[in-house]
Amino acid sequence: MTSAYPPAGTAAGSPHGARVDELKTLAEHASVELAEATAEQALRWAVDRFGDRLIVASNMQDAVLIDLAAKIKPDVDVLFLETGYHFAETIGTRDAVATIYPEIRVVNATAEQSVAEQEAEHGLLYQTQPDKCCHLRKVVPLQRTLARYDAWVTGVRRVEAPTRAHTPIVQWDDRNGLVKINPIAAWSDEEFRAYITEHGILENPLVSAGYPSIGCQPCTAKVAPGDDPRSGRWAGSAKTECGLHA
Repeated sequence: MTSAYPPAGTAAGSPHGARVDELKTLAEHASVELAEATAEQALRWAVDRFGDRLIVASNMQDAVLIDLAAKIKPDVDVLFLETGYHFAETIGTRDAVATIYPEIRVVNATAEQSVAEQEAEHGLLYQTQPDKCCHLRKVVPLQRTLARYDAWVTGVRRVEAPTRAHTPIVQWDDRNGLVKINPIAAWSDEEFRAYITEHGILENPLVSAGYPSIGCQPCTAKVAPGDDPRSGRWAGSAKTECGLHA
């Protein structure tokens, strides 16, 4: 899929810049109009407005967001950040999702350097400079992929972290220059688990093994029962986000 418009940052006076302004205005209006929307309402709005220029992001911890989106658009594009550092179980979940939802198209966003090339040049960045590692293997590939779309859907929920507490259902993503839809932002942990149980949603086996928040293997640890679910991400450091949503 190619884009009729270049990534954000184009001069507002150009036709392409005018398109960005149009999308930004749309997002600002929708942020108010869909402030109390259900996940289905938000996704239906997104599909109606953007069609094939919409992509759903998934870290393959579960298929909740994919299931919700595929019910409205069975052939939706699904973005997976293939960092090269994932658990084998995460890659297996990605492949299983493609089998369960055969019409979706999984878009694997990869870094410019392979893991071997990056480590040869920089060493183990996930140990020495984890922010830089996330930038190279997540943020840059995300921006490059999103440049081909007008909107993206994420599974961010307000209860996940203090940095996400005020996440709106629809917002303008200034960093990436497109509309961002967070259809399950208002869901509690209980609502999330209920959806998985009631609909038999595929879930990464690491979740039941003690990993309630799954990222790259070197930066993800098991979480003790009762602890903050995200305490296993970059454990022992002040880092709490990879830079995709904050």
